[in-house]
Amino acid sequence: MANFSQAVYTKNRLPMRTRELARAVIAHDNECTVCMNTRDADGPAAGVDEELYEHALEWRTWPGYSEQERLAAEFAHRFGTEHTKLRDDEDFWSRCREQFSEELLADLALSCALWVGMGRMLRTLDIGQACKLTLPSRG
Repeated sequence: MANFSQAVYTKNRLPMRTRELARAVIAHDNECTVCMNTRDADGPAAGVDEELYEHALEWRTWPGYSEQERLAAEFAHRFGTEHTKLRDDEDFWSRCREQFSEELLADLALSCALWVGMGRMLRTLDIGQACKLTLPSRG
């Protein structure tokens, strides 16, 4: 599990804003406080600010998100809440192909798999629900 998590955070090819918005959406869907409070030390240098997190529940409408970020948020939300409908939604996949390469979609899907699973485990077992984590810098 440690290698999977490390790959999501150190080998991911998604822009950090895109990755962090998807993660924040899943954190809210999972009701995982520790996940909602986690930040990446490299985030500010990559344009990730608190507004990105503050508006995560408004991913459909907040004007501060790019189209790619919005699609990643939609993918993340639907991955965790209606994965079979997502699988069969040709309109969604058509929109995704305009914004993501196959490699980026693979990174997004693998990331969401980690976040949904770990977030639900942490929330179910009530682990660390008052913590605030900062992922270490990779620079």
